[in-house]
Amino acid sequence: MRKIIHWVHASIDGCIEGPNGEFDWPVLGPELSAYSQSLNDRVDTFLYGRVVWEMMSGFWPHAESMSDDEHDLAFAPIWRKTPKIVFSRTLEKADWDTRVIGGNIAEEVTALKQAPGKDLLLTGGSSLAAALTGLGLIDEYHIVVHPVVLGGGKPLFPAAKDRLAMRLVDSRTFDSRTALLRYERAEQVH
Repeated sequence: MRKIIHWVHASIDGCIEGPNGEFDWPVLGPELSAYSQSLNDRVDTFLYGRVVWEMMSGFWPHAESMSDDEHDLAFAPIWRKTPKIVFSRTLEKADWDTRVIGGNIAEEVTALKQAPGKDLLLTGGSSLAAALTGLGLIDEYHIVVHPVVLGGGKPLFPAAKDRLAMRLVDSRTFDSRTALLRYERAEQVH
């Protein structure tokens, strides 16, 4: 069965964006960029919530004209050619080889996981990740902690009704700057 990997950047104080929606603080050095590429090699589909989709689709289709960063230049063609799924109740269609799912996410994601293929990469965001976590559908959490305190903003894990136990399966540092915490879901703790 395919796995869903949640790949997300977080601040030391546990936020995925600043108080005003800022996402200008993650820095991808060469080691973190290489790790990101290794995740891309494991998957054949990118998953997004609508907000992250809008951010990604506003940059990656034309990244070469907007950036000269090595990571951006290497990832842009991968993003364009990789099938994508955006989960949204308001978006009706999307470009760039993207399917929109607006219905029963439990049923749709279970079917995706059972279909043949490589793993699925859920990038960023917290709302879709929280919904999938609540349904027990995320298999791995790859959380990159950046050395910044944002002082508020959108939390990585919004308030949940149940406690969630995780099992740490890997940790490492990249570029003497960021720390990866890789977790798998453990049994439910009440």
